[in-house]
Amino acid sequence: MVAATKSVSLKLDNEIRERLTHIAEVKKRTAHWLMREAIKQYVEREEQQEAFRQATIHSWEEYQRTGEHITGEEAIAWLETWGETSEQQAPKCHN
Repeated sequence: MVAATKSVSLKLDNEIRERLTHIAEVKKRTAHWLMREAIKQYVEREEQQEAFRQATIHSWEEYQRTGEHITGEEAIAWLETWGETSEQQAPKCHN
């Protein structure tokens, strides 16, 4: 199944257009392909950042509701064991 597409107009200043054309030539791609790829990557990155932001808000609200947490010292002690033969499990949350 092919996704539906719709044309969008985009104005670029001459310097950016020339740089884009140069990159397209070097990569043996079209400027159109590069712009689509750049926009796709930007949208994916923004979606990931928004998902992280929402998870952060949810975590803060959960902490406000329950008071459960781990201390910075507990987190550091756990992280310092990563990759070691004696790697520890994540510390349990507490009040």
